[in-house]
Amino acid sequence: MRVAVVGATGAVGQIMLRTLERRGFAADAIVPFASERSAGRELEGYGTIQPLRDDTVAGFDLALFSAGGGTSRDWAERFVAGGAVVVDNSSAWRMDPDVPLVVSEVNPEAMDAARKGIVANPNCTTMVVMLPAKALHDRFGMTAMVATSYQAAGGAGQKGIDELAAQVPVLAADIDALVNDGAAAARKVESSVHANTLAFNVIPRLGTIGPNGYTDEEMKLQDESRKILGIPVLAVSPTCVRVPVMVGHAIEVRATYEREVDLDEALAALRAFPNLVVEEAPTPLEAAGRDETFVGRVRRDLGDPHSLNFFVVGDNLLKGAALNTVQLAELAVERGLVGRR
Repeated sequence: MRVAVVGATGAVGQIMLRTLERRGFAADAIVPFASERSAGRELEGYGTIQPLRDDTVAGFDLALFSAGGGTSRDWAERFVAGGAVVVDNSSAWRMDPDVPLVVSEVNPEAMDAARKGIVANPNCTTMVVMLPAKALHDRFGMTAMVATSYQAAGGAGQKGIDELAAQVPVLAADIDALVNDGAAAARKVESSVHANTLAFNVIPRLGTIGPNGYTDEEMKLQDESRKILGIPVLAVSPTCVRVPVMVGHAIEVRATYEREVDLDEALAALRAFPNLVVEEAPTPLEAAGRDETFVGRVRRDLGDPHSLNFFVVGDNLLKGAALNTVQLAELAVERGLVGRR
């Protein structure tokens, strides 16, 4: 079995390689691909980084993509034409009706409908929400969701982490300005990755604002949740916020159901769901580097017996991206998709 990893030198691509190795994925060859800038270099343990060209992309059984939507749109179908099943981590194919959007623990059966030979990975925020959302939907029948995300700098990749790391010592050197003149403190650093100064701050705009006033990141939370859960009329009210955390997304969810919610039954459903851990008050820092998703602060809504509030966190680079990609590759093998093309 030959596996291509496209975007192998990026933050998610590197974690993807480590995850393939850590989980003992049965590949005879794992071939790294990256931009022309990186092509030709040696990647320790994997040989020479390959460029994306028509003569390099044939003869693979699986191709795992984490190189951005443009690269996926340009090259995914060429890998498929060369015999591969593609698992794509970008937004390029998620809403294509012929491409299943899959969280491994939530809707693995959807993979069998990969008519284009492509399977899509959800957005990292949607991914974290889906495990508890599915566990509770199966018990009570979800009809609506208010979701407010607190998203880590790492959601913007390594450059997002680097920008936050560079800002912290500059602002930490002048606590008086942070307390008494925050606007001046914010202007001591430049922000090109995030929408404003992120260190010691919270930014309530993440993504590009559309004509309806919601950002593209917020619309992903609505559209992808509907597709993954199979609830096309799910009412979603999303707000996405960037917070000064390196890795680990957190989301506060108020979910409304057809049935009146029994708290003990809800907790039992969450505890029984695979790779979901119930804690009293999970935090994104403590979730960083962990495969599991963590849920806590589970409580009935004060005003509506059909609604439940919970707080969910997960590593956006692991389960939110690299890990689920590898899990989908494993499912592609288990479900007989690999080799069929």
